[in-house]
Amino acid sequence: MFAFMAGIYIHIPFCRKACHYCNFHFSTSFQKKDELINAIIKELIMQSAYLDGKEITTIYFGGGTPSALPSTDIKRILDTIKNTHTIISDAEITLEANPDDISVEMLTEWKTMGINRLSIGIQAFQDNLLQAWNRSHSSIQALNAIALSQQAGFKNISADLIYGGPGLSDEDWIGNIQRLIDSGIPHISCYALTVESGTALAYQIEKGKTSAPDDEQSNRQYSILQSMLKQVGFEQYEVSNFSKPGMESKHNTSYWSGSHYLGAGPSAHSFNGISRQWNISNNVKYINALQEGNLLFEKEMLTAEQRFNELVMTGLRTSHGIDSKSVKSLGEKFSTYLDTAVSKYEGRIVKNETDNWVLKPEYYFFVDGIAADLFFT
Repeated sequence: MFAFMAGIYIHIPFCRKACHYCNFHFSTSFQKKDELINAIIKELIMQSAYLDGKEITTIYFGGGTPSALPSTDIKRILDTIKNTHTIISDAEITLEANPDDISVEMLTEWKTMGINRLSIGIQAFQDNLLQAWNRSHSSIQALNAIALSQQAGFKNISADLIYGGPGLSDEDWIGNIQRLIDSGIPHISCYALTVESGTALAYQIEKGKTSAPDDEQSNRQYSILQSMLKQVGFEQYEVSNFSKPGMESKHNTSYWSGSHYLGAGPSAHSFNGISRQWNISNNVKYINALQEGNLLFEKEMLTAEQRFNELVMTGLRTSHGIDSKSVKSLGEKFSTYLDTAVSKYEGRIVKNETDNWVLKPEYYFFVDGIAADLFFT
């Protein structure tokens, strides 16, 4: 599907506030921001051969909160990528942004430097929920952020929402989805509120200060989401991602289709087809290593069994399904095993016109458990 794509992911580990549910690597202190940006630039230069000369088709600034950086920092990183790699003329270049960072001035600067896709972290349009999750923006700022982005000429805009959280009624959830539909943006990503170990949310639940997410509520609101977006022409191309035709996230799709990518920044992952590696999740140690000319990461050579399990895990999450050609390339035993393993899910996992095994969307809510059940052990 996107077999010849290569992408670059930049992890910006800074946030103005710590969302109570988040377990990504970030810091709310910007004290070492300049050293961190210099280290990312140095890593990109040192890792310039990692993708073996492949053309770059997608660049993604994630985090953390990339929009919290001065635009000059984003430009420095982009310029480094341009100097160390060949980027196709119509590359998808995404910046994750919080609504409170979006202004006419910042939008103009991002657009001028080549950012052509925004992923806006809205999560909800209820101020009480935003406050409970310790988000840094209001519902009004969220609506304004979309409008300002469109007025600035951004057509490729995605927004995130969270469902299944305590205090989010079905009525409010329907309203949140409808607001994004009415905005006219072409891409929506939605995630169930999950309790990650070590987060403020986990602590609050443990101390009885808030209730845990309810699976029945999450499943119900997920079904509402699927139904509403399907009715207005959105295609569900992945478990959590919906887009108008042709407006899928090329970068994320490359992950799910097994394309190669380089990750720069603390905690960033890289994949070159035969191995996977991930940088240390510590800003100071990351900076110190790069200042000394060293790369600090762990690496794992992937076995055929691990590659098969990844194909199952990522394939079942997408409308493309488990790629049969990729499975066969690993050896006949894997094709035979898969055909047998999926038989217990008859009617739920079906073959499409390209001979791939596809999970029906009505069962996406259970995809993680189904995928784990199909793993080769």
